[in-house]
Amino acid sequence: MSRVAVAPARPTAKPAAFAPFPQRRVMIAKIQIARKDLDFDDGDYRALLDRVTGLTSCTAMTEPQLGQVLDEFKRLGWAPKVTPGKPGKPRRADHPGAKKARALWISLSLLGVIRQPSEAALEAFARRQMGCERFQWADQSQVYKVIEALKSIAVSHGWDQNTAGLADPIWTLKYRLCAAILRRLIAAGVVAATATMATTLSERLGIVGRVQTPTERDLEQLAAALGHDLATHAAASHYDD
Repeated sequence: MSRVAVAPARPTAKPAAFAPFPQRRVMIAKIQIARKDLDFDDGDYRALLDRVTGLTSCTAMTEPQLGQVLDEFKRLGWAPKVTPGKPGKPRRADHPGAKKARALWISLSLLGVIRQPSEAALEAFARRQMGCERFQWADQSQVYKVIEALKSIAVSHGWDQNTAGLADPIWTLKYRLCAAILRRLIAAGVVAATATMATTLSERLGIVGRVQTPTERDLEQLAAALGHDLATHAAASHYDD
C-alpha cells in the first residue's frame, strides 16, 4: 500500500515579545522605584503610563517609551538615589521644609512658571534665596525664605496661597492650582473659554459635581494632566517661533 507524504505541521507562531535586554530590565526597575518613591498607587500609576505612552504596562513599551515614563517621573520630582560611599550627586534635601518647597516647585512647573523642575534647579533657586550652599544644610529661617519666595511667585501667577480659616487647606490649594492652570489654558486658547472646573473634572476624571467631591489624589492627577497640556502648548509655540 502506497503511503501519502504528509507535510509536517507548521509551528504555531508565538506572539511578538521584547527581548529581555538588561537595559529594559534596568529601566523598568527604575520606573518601579520612582513609583514607590513618589507614592503612586496603582490607579494613578496606570493613569500616568497611559497619559505618557498610551499604554498601561511597562512590559508592552519600547525602550524610548520607557524613557518617556522615566522623564515624566523626573519632571514630577523623582531623582535616583545615590548609593552612599560612591561618587555621584549629593543626596537631595529631605527635611520637612525642603519637601514643602519641592512640592511648590513641582506645582509651579505644572503652572508653567518653572521651566526646569529638576532638583538641581530647585537647589540653585534655594541657594540664591538663602545664601546657603546646600538646601539640606539650611536652618528653619532660611527654608522659610525659600517657601515664601515660591508662594510669592505662585500668587503673582494667579495661584492663591491664602489658607487662613480653611478647614482643609491642602485640598483647597490643590484645587486652586488646577483652576489656575485651567485659566492659563483658556487664555492660551488650548481649551474653550466656557470651560470650568466642574466641566473639566467631569470630562477628565468623570467626577460630577453635587454627586462626587474630588480627592486630593484626583486633583493631583488633574493638575498633572492640565500641566502636561500647558507644557505641550508652550513647547509647540516655542517651536513655531
